[in-house]
Amino acid sequence: MSLDSLHDLYVTELKDLHSAERQLLKALPRMAKAAESPDLRTAFETHLKETEKHVERLDRIFRELDKKGTGKKCVGMEGLVEEGKEMMQEEGEAAVLDAALIAAAQRVEHYEIAAYGTTRNFAELLGYSEAARLLQQTLDEEEATDRKLTELAEAGINSAAVAVGAEA
Repeated sequence: MSLDSLHDLYVTELKDLHSAERQLLKALPRMAKAAESPDLRTAFETHLKETEKHVERLDRIFRELDKKGTGKKCVGMEGLVEEGKEMMQEEGEAAVLDAALIAAAQRVEHYEIAAYGTTRNFAELLGYSEAARLLQQTLDEEEATDRKLTELAEAGINSAAVAVGAEA
């Protein structure tokens, strides 16, 4: 696709988001399984359900545009997911590995926050008010997930990882 207009860029960004979310549908169950902390596991499982809704919202936007959401691979998310896989393959103390999972997940969330914020802005500028509302709804959920991950890290997972290091 040629980027000759903001509309073209908007559709490209939507396709990128669609690919990113589809990749996360595969990655989140693996992250949940790798988490030692029950609270972290629950956070990943909850976000998996939200991610399914994110894909549904994007599909709805594509239907309204009479476009398909396929045809583009989000290489940014592919790299972030690959980094997360590498973390899950590491050996080590459970608390440290959970801290690593949070770090990987927050990189993903920050990527999504940037992408959804930009794409929502494009939708607003182009007059797609319903799409902008749906994208904002997803952006709000991504921001809430990021806050939840920070809370889990600060409420004990990172402290437990520090304690492991102090024992060594």
